[in-house]
Amino acid sequence: MTTLAIPGQWMSAANTGRHKLMLNLYMLIVIGHWAEHIAQAIQVYVLGWPLPEARGVLGIPFPWLVTSEWMHYGYALLMLIGLIVLRHGMVGRARTWWNISLGIQVWHHLEHLLLLLQALTGNNLFGRPVPTSLIQLLIPRLELHLFYNALVFVPMVVAVYFHLRPNAAERAAMGCSCAAPTKA
Repeated sequence: MTTLAIPGQWMSAANTGRHKLMLNLYMLIVIGHWAEHIAQAIQVYVLGWPLPEARGVLGIPFPWLVTSEWMHYGYALLMLIGLIVLRHGMVGRARTWWNISLGIQVWHHLEHLLLLLQALTGNNLFGRPVPTSLIQLLIPRLELHLFYNALVFVPMVVAVYFHLRPNAAERAAMGCSCAAPTKA
């Protein structure tokens, strides 16, 4: 009986008293992930590194991170869970933008699930030599990941902006203390 109450209590705490902490931790993870993708793009397009050597920052000492479909899927799942959990703390305009980000991440997650399933089974789409997502048939993987992450990140940032700067009705509906203090 107690174990059934824990997820509800945790979810409630994540969207009320601990929402600011959870949102800050989540955004720190998201920005760290972005930094990895940007570092990899700089390595390829500015420094001229061959794609197999352009592994971001963490991929240099830990090259398996770049090639691990489990790691990529795990991050996509973490993003999806974070968007679902923190959604309950968003109200008004912030909720609308957060929902847009969530919807895009659902697709992004499905693409990573497809990649993971190919890696696990050894059966790649369309006879490709490596796991391939659907949109990757049109756009190379490096650019596609930058694109997907931008599509998820931009509405998320807009949501956070509105969440931190709510109008009066939104402020009254909020269950957390994330909002900036009102000017007297």
